[in-house]
Amino acid sequence: MFSRRLQVQERLTKQVALAMQELLDPQGVAVVMEASHFCMVMRGVQKPGSQTITSSMFGCFRDNAKTREEFLSLIRRSGI
Repeated sequence: MFSRRLQVQERLTKQVALAMQELLDPQGVAVVMEASHFCMVMRGVQKPGSQTITSSMFGCFRDNAKTREEFLSLIRRSGI
């Protein structure tokens, strides 16, 4: 829904997190997005397979450092 138009990855990540927050009304939302950017591959670092990771957090993930660290450590273990 959000990625149909060109935009920066940071904005896309935040839009997904905000949509989840508004629709589900949870205690917290954490979104981590990993993407390969054509501009980086062709013009920027010119390294095929370059990945950029962004995150957006609300609620308990933003307010509670322990919850945030637990989430991020689980993400790291999963290979993202």
